[in-house]
Amino acid sequence: MARYTGPVCRLCRREGIKLYLKGSRCHTDKCAISKRSYGPGQHGQRRTRRPSEFGLQLREKQKVRRYYGILETQFRKHYQEAVRRGGVTGDNLLQILETRLDNVVYRMGFADSRAQARQLVMHGHFTVNGRKTNIPSFAVRAGDVISVREESRKRDYFKDFGEILAMHNAPQWISMNNAQLSGTVQNLPARDQIEVPLFNDALIVEHYSR
Repeated sequence: MARYTGPVCRLCRREGIKLYLKGSRCHTDKCAISKRSYGPGQHGQRRTRRPSEFGLQLREKQKVRRYYGILETQFRKHYQEAVRRGGVTGDNLLQILETRLDNVVYRMGFADSRAQARQLVMHGHFTVNGRKTNIPSFAVRAGDVISVREESRKRDYFKDFGEILAMHNAPQWISMNNAQLSGTVQNLPARDQIEVPLFNDALIVEHYSR
């Protein structure tokens, strides 16, 4: 599977906001954007010009895409699915992104970042309704139960993970069973249940509607 392998702190500096791509490091003074709030590269500190309408739309799309760690082709597919569903396209898009299996694993507290969650899923450490699922883009539905595989619970990474989950606040739409290392998707998340940086999804819709 294609993925971005460059320095992730560069992405935060390019977008000018914290995208929380390095887990706990992003909450410390070591965060790159806290020390260098200007853009990356040798011209990062130059005076910026006023962005065009297209530039604003592009930057907003890149923020969301990079926040969820998705490449352009797959992000476009998610957008097309959001359009097909009808209703508010921006809300549909965020719901689709939130219900990807890798993001759900991250929201449940099994990983410090979405990149780490994606790796755990790809290595086959999780089941959905009892069936091993190693596709990060798998779309979970209301009622689905996501659990750590029995074989994986013997690994050092998952030992005593129940205590770690007890200190983690999962979103309202996920019901956790810390002792069983599992969680149930109670309902598909509504817009007000999705905790994301301030995104203007209307600009994303305008970008793809050009």
